[in-house]
Amino acid sequence: MQKKTAPVLACLAAAITFVCAPVSATVVLVKTSLGDFEVNLFDQTTPATVNNFLAYVKNGSYQNTIFHRSVKGFVLQGGGFRFSGDNNAPFTAVPQLAPVVNEPKLSNVRGTIAMAKIGGNANSATNQWFINLGDNSANLDLQNGGFTVFGQVTGTGMEIINAISALPNNLNTNYPEVPLRNYTAADGTAKTPVTSNNLVTIESITVINAEVNTAAGLTPKANTLITSQPPSSGGSSGGSLGWFSLLAAALLVWRRRAV
Repeated sequence: MQKKTAPVLACLAAAITFVCAPVSATVVLVKTSLGDFEVNLFDQTTPATVNNFLAYVKNGSYQNTIFHRSVKGFVLQGGGFRFSGDNNAPFTAVPQLAPVVNEPKLSNVRGTIAMAKIGGNANSATNQWFINLGDNSANLDLQNGGFTVFGQVTGTGMEIINAISALPNNLNTNYPEVPLRNYTAADGTAKTPVTSNNLVTIESITVINAEVNTAAGLTPKANTLITSQPPSSGGSSGGSLGWFSLLAAALLVWRRRAV
């Protein structure tokens, strides 16, 4: 009996070790077509989410993806799509891994990076993420169980983020809320095809510091709203925040929108 169960126990022990193992990288470099920025990941506070993000980083899923949503003063979002080259169906969805458990421990303030997810399902985050352009804590810390903040843009990185979010995002009807560069209102009126040169590409995301807990010197703001009030059911679809909750669901149907 022991001989039969030993391999099973050994596998179980190995699985537990893998799940509980500390994240071995906490700083990543995001290279974009408009400049680079660094993100310090909160591996000690949100280990499941950081592990999930790093899984996509390590398998190259984010290479040559694009920033597909920009809302001034709100969020800049990426991680979900590559440019297909076809202006009628411009984006190809990045393959997803299994959803990650929600870890809404930190607040959605300016400069933080958090996971996008499907409305009404707190534990539905996969590969899409967003950078908070302002203090969105009053809504995003509670909505849909709270959006998991798992890192922070550091140094002068927000200058790059600001430059991307300042780009026009309503010039072409096939690219709603997509930041476009070197593309004018006249181009939009003339229905000039968008090319890869008009999009902001995430060329790569790579680990540049493999030490554990490099965020020790940072002081992220705790999400006190989720601990003081019952979590939102995520059923609300009011305004831009409801649209945002549902954005991850658009992986298969790019042009489907909830307003």
